[in-house]
Amino acid sequence: MNLGERGYLDNITAIGPRTVGSPENEVLAVNYLLEQIRGIERESTDAHKISVDIQRPTGSFSIDFLGGFTSYYANITNVVVKLEPRNGAEHAVLSNCHFDSVPNTPGASDDAVSCAVMLEILNTLSKSSQSLQHAVIFLFNGAEENILQASHGFITQHEWAKSIRAFINLEAAGVGGKELVFQTGPENPWLVQAYVVAAKHPFASVVAQEIFQSGIIPADTDFRIYRDFGNVPGIDLAFIENGYIYHTKYDTSDRILTDSIQRAGDNILAVLKYLATSEKLAKSFEYRHGNVVFFDILGLFVLAYPARVGTIMNYITSAIAFFYLSKKVLQPKPRAVHNLKKLLTAFSLTLTSWVCALVAVLMVAMFVSFIGRALSWYTHFYVSVSLYGTAAAAKLILVHMLAKKFFYKNVNEQFLGDVFFDASLMIWSIVLAVMTQMGLCSAFICTLWVAFPLLTKLMIHKEFSQKGATIKFIVMYMLGMFVPYLYMLYLSWTVFEMFTPVMGRSGSEIPPDMVLAGFIVIFTVILSSYFINFIYLVKSTKTTLVTLTTVFVVTLILVCSGIFFPYSSDAANPKPKRVFLQHTSRRFHDLDGNVVKSDSGIWINGFDYNGISHITPHVPEINDTIRTPCEEQAPFCGLPWILPVHFMFRKNWYLPAPEILPRSPIQFKLLSKKLMPWNSVRLSFEVSGPSHMSLYVRPRGLRAVPLVPRGWNAGRQPGGRLLCVLLPWAAGSSLALLGGTDGSREAF
Repeated sequence: MNLGERGYLDNITAIGPRTVGSPENEVLAVNYLLEQIRGIERESTDAHKISVDIQRPTGSFSIDFLGGFTSYYANITNVVVKLEPRNGAEHAVLSNCHFDSVPNTPGASDDAVSCAVMLEILNTLSKSSQSLQHAVIFLFNGAEENILQASHGFITQHEWAKSIRAFINLEAAGVGGKELVFQTGPENPWLVQAYVVAAKHPFASVVAQEIFQSGIIPADTDFRIYRDFGNVPGIDLAFIENGYIYHTKYDTSDRILTDSIQRAGDNILAVLKYLATSEKLAKSFEYRHGNVVFFDILGLFVLAYPARVGTIMNYITSAIAFFYLSKKVLQPKPRAVHNLKKLLTAFSLTLTSWVCALVAVLMVAMFVSFIGRALSWYTHFYVSVSLYGTAAAAKLILVHMLAKKFFYKNVNEQFLGDVFFDASLMIWSIVLAVMTQMGLCSAFICTLWVAFPLLTKLMIHKEFSQKGATIKFIVMYMLGMFVPYLYMLYLSWTVFEMFTPVMGRSGSEIPPDMVLAGFIVIFTVILSSYFINFIYLVKSTKTTLVTLTTVFVVTLILVCSGIFFPYSSDAANPKPKRVFLQHTSRRFHDLDGNVVKSDSGIWINGFDYNGISHITPHVPEINDTIRTPCEEQAPFCGLPWILPVHFMFRKNWYLPAPEILPRSPIQFKLLSKKLMPWNSVRLSFEVSGPSHMSLYVRPRGLRAVPLVPRGWNAGRQPGGRLLCVLLPWAAGSSLALLGGTDGSREAF
C-alpha cells in the first residue's frame, strides 16, 4: 500500500456533507468516485478485468432495530466495482464502505476514509500482474446513514450479489486510531482464521462482538443487512478512537493520522487478497460450524479457536479449580466441615464487599446526576477514576478491614490470606461455568482469572504459609498474575475508549454517570479480586483507606463545585456538546382533515443527559419554560424525527419561531379507499413536495411506533412526486408526513 488514500480522503471530504438525496452525495461524490475508478481501470494490468455499475435501487425491508420499523427507499445510489480474473470468476468477496454522511459533517472517518482505503486497494490489486482466483467486489454505497438502505438494495437486487461468499464491512465509531474487528460470522470460524493469518496489525475482540450484539450500544452497521438479508458471513471493522467528534463537523480528514490510514489499508488489503485466493471462499457455507473465540494480545497477534474447544477448555479449567478447592476443604477430614464453613464465609464476605461497593458508587453517581453535575468526566476521564474508582476501592477495603478487625479477631493472618484467595478462585470458577453454560465466548476472560491464579498458588504455596507478605512472595505473586492483569488493563482501555464518548450521545433517559460508574466498579472488582487477601496478610490498610477516601472526597467536592466542565472547545481535541436544532412548521389535522393545531418553532433536543442546562446561561430564551410535551396521539410525539429514536430522547424544547414555507409545498391527496379482506383497508394516496420526505404510519390509538417509517428520497422523480400504496391498513389509522430538508410537517 502507498499513501494514495490520503489524497482520496481529502478530495471526498472536500465535497462537504453528503446527505442522501443531496447533489453532493448523488452527483459530486458519485462523479468523483467514477473518475477515480476509470483512472484505475486505465492503468490496470491485463491480468484483471474491471467492471463498473451504477445501481439506483428501490425497495423496503423490516428491521428489529431502535424498537423495530419498516424502511422504504427509492432511487438511492450505489457505485459497484468488480475486479476479477480476465476469464471471469464464479465466486466473490465483497468490500463495503459508504460515502454518504449525516448532515453537517464532512464524514471523514464515517466513512470517507474507508472508501479512500478501498480505492487504493482497488488500485493496488489492479496493478498486480498476478491474477486472483476469485472476484473482489467493491461496493461504495450511498445510503447507509438512512439506516442501512443502500446495502439492502445491493444485496437483495444487484445481479453480482449472488456470487458473494463473504464480505468485509468498513465502518467507524470514532475518528482514526486502530480499526477493531468487533463482529464476525455468523458461525464461520474460517473467516476469523483468515483475518488471523492475513492481518498485519490485528486488533480484534469477541468481547466487543458480544457487547455490540447485546444492543447496549444504540447503533448498527451494514453487517446486519448482509448477514440477515444476504445470508453471507463477514467481518465488521470500525475505527474506535476519539468518538467525541464522530458525526460532528470536526470529523475532518486532517484529524485522521496517516499511520491509521496506512494500518487499515495494510490489514484490509492483506485480508482481501487472502480471501480472494482462498479455496474455502468457494464453499464458504460448508465451513459454517459454530462460533469462534478470538482476541488479540496487545495488538501483536490474535488467538482464535472454535467456541466448542473453548467450552471444553473452560469446563476443564473450572473442574480442576473445584477439585483443588474440594481437596483443600476435605483435608484433614476431621476439619472438613470447619474448612468448608470458613471458605463459604470468605466467599460470602467477598460477594458482600462487591455488592456494597457497587451500591455505594451508584449512590454517588445518582447524587452527582441529581445535582446536575453529570458527565463531569467527559473531557477529563481521570475524574471518573478519581471519583468512582477510589470510592469502589475504598468500600472494598473498608468492608474487609472491618471483617478482619471484628469478625476475624485473633485469627491467623496466613490462614485468612489463604482462604480469601480460595474464595476469589471459587467465585471466578463459578462465573466461568455459568458463562460457558450461557454460551458466551467472552468466558475466556474467566478462564484467565482461574488458570493463572491457580498456577500461581500451586507454585508459591510454601510462601503462602509464611508469615506476612514478604518481598519475595509479592514479586512471585505479581509475576504469576501478570498475564491476566495485563490483558484486563488492555481490555478495559478498549472498553472505555469505546464507551466514554458514547455517553455524550446516548440520550436524555440514561444517566451516563450510573453507566460509567457501573463499568468502573466491575473493572475494580475484577482487578482487586486476587488482592483482597493482602488486606488480611498486611498489618494495616488504614493508610491506603485514608488516601483513597481523601482523593474521593476532594474529587467529589470539585465535581459538585462545577470546576470540571464536561465539554471542551479545544481546537486540537474538541469534545463538543451535541444539540439538535430544527426549524419546523407543524399542522395537526383530525380524521376529517380539519386543522386542529398549528405552530412553528425551533425544535431543540440535547443528545446527552444534561439537556440544555449548559446552554440556558448563554441563551436565556432556551430554558425549561419552553419544554414541549409529547403529542401522544401523533406519531413520534408530533416531532419531525429523522431517525426513529424518540424513546431515547424524551426531553424536548420548542422555541416559537416564524413559520417556514418550503419551496415545494407538501401536497397529500387520498386517491382511493377500499375495504379489503381480514378487516383491512387499502389506501392509495399521492404525495408531492420537497426532494426529501419521510412518511410515518401508525395505527390510531396505539403507541407511537411506526409501521412504515423512514423516508424515501423522491428527488429523482419529476417534481419529487411519489405514488405509494400501503397494504394492509388498519381502520382509523393516523399518518404523519414530514418534509425532510426544510422541516415542514403535516400530521393527519
